[in-house]
Amino acid sequence: MKPAWIALGSNIQPKEVYLQQAVQKLADSRNIVLKQVSTVYETEPVGYEEQDQFLNLVVEVDTSLTPQELLRACQEIEQELGRERVIRWGPRTVDLDILLYSNENMNIEELILPHPRMHERAFVLVPLAEIAPHLTLNGREVKEWLETMTAEEVQGVRVWGSLHR
Repeated sequence: MKPAWIALGSNIQPKEVYLQQAVQKLADSRNIVLKQVSTVYETEPVGYEEQDQFLNLVVEVDTSLTPQELLRACQEIEQELGRERVIRWGPRTVDLDILLYSNENMNIEELILPHPRMHERAFVLVPLAEIAPHLTLNGREVKEWLETMTAEEVQGVRVWGSLHR
């Protein structure tokens, strides 16, 4: 089993329900063991801004799946929960992004590991730092990457609550 960290987000109602269902589907997967679930945070949209606010969280899992198999499992969950890819960074029922998979570095068409923009996104770093502050990304701990964010970026990631599973 190898550790992996996955970011989840939703900004189509009922957001909390979509996130709960996605986390439960991960937990119910035969080759995935759910280890930790961060607090849920509310954030403004990034990129395409004409949409509702997001709920975001990060989970840690152990998996016997390869990175590509884990990606397919995440995409199947998105599909099962009605994800439609119409606008880049647009509204979505649920989004699952693999942030890190063990110490793997990968750059293939469908998957780049570590996630190429995670260190630039407070909505990823805040929940990741909560559950894995000492995890290393490009030679720095997650908590150090978080310290590179502006106060405004970090304050834009507001505690929403926790999932009730």
